[in-house]
Amino acid sequence: MKRILALFLVLVGAAAGVFTYVQMGHVKATNAQVQPEGIQLPIIMYHSMLRNGSGEYTISPETFEEDLRYLKDNGYTTIHMQDLLDYVNKQVPLPEKPVMLTFDDGYYNNYLYAYPLAKKYESKIVISPIGYYTDQFSKADANHATYSHMTWDQIKEMMDSGYVEFQNHTYNLHSSDGKRLGAKKLRGESLEDYTALLTKDITQMQQEMQEHTGYTPTTFVYPFGAISDAAVPIVRSLGFSATLGCASKVNQITQNPECLYELGRFLRPPGKSSADFFRKIAPPQASAS
Repeated sequence: MKRILALFLVLVGAAAGVFTYVQMGHVKATNAQVQPEGIQLPIIMYHSMLRNGSGEYTISPETFEEDLRYLKDNGYTTIHMQDLLDYVNKQVPLPEKPVMLTFDDGYYNNYLYAYPLAKKYESKIVISPIGYYTDQFSKADANHATYSHMTWDQIKEMMDSGYVEFQNHTYNLHSSDGKRLGAKKLRGESLEDYTALLTKDITQMQQEMQEHTGYTPTTFVYPFGAISDAAVPIVRSLGFSATLGCASKVNQITQNPECLYELGRFLRPPGKSSADFFRKIAPPQASAS
């Protein structure tokens, strides 16, 4: 009986030791920020940038500079989509507090104002131009801050700097004219016709980006965040490793490639200080006690 009791106590002790080891291992992993729920990634969505502009989608260069200063002062590091792909697919570490700054539509004023500020603060930004407008303004009437879109030469210059990454925002499906909203499937449109239309448009943008820059985008950015069920398999079949939408959410990045689809973004409105805008999205560092 004593031998049985002794064996029982040894087994209990061993079990307790294993439990303690697992607990310690969990604490160690948590301290290293390797958490099963993933790394938090806020993505910010900008559009136009003007000194005296107005409207929901236009901010001033001063506001953008304040954002860059806030993020740097509070320990955030800007990243590109390629950094996410490298983390998910190659286990390349991400910075401790990553954040992504995206610009939709490819306005010339992004080149005029945002690009110099990105270089000044050594910050990465992601721009998704509309191919049709890039073609048009590359031919004539370029370099007007209020309405022009960037040219292919400007895109190549920014890409070569290493600070700017470019993604696919369709060639010419960025419209909301009461018929088709962005790249969504129309009601009553056959799947065959829709597949042909979307494939042709997106592929044209991929080809033109490759032709003018030597780079092929990895990410599809849905115009207006308008996503239809029919679009998802088409976009994936065209080889995109990630997609960006417009849902206002902080993303949880794991090493599961599925986490890279339909990433959420927060629209940056005018009229708010950086501290107010980022308070919940990318909180400031806790002050030392």
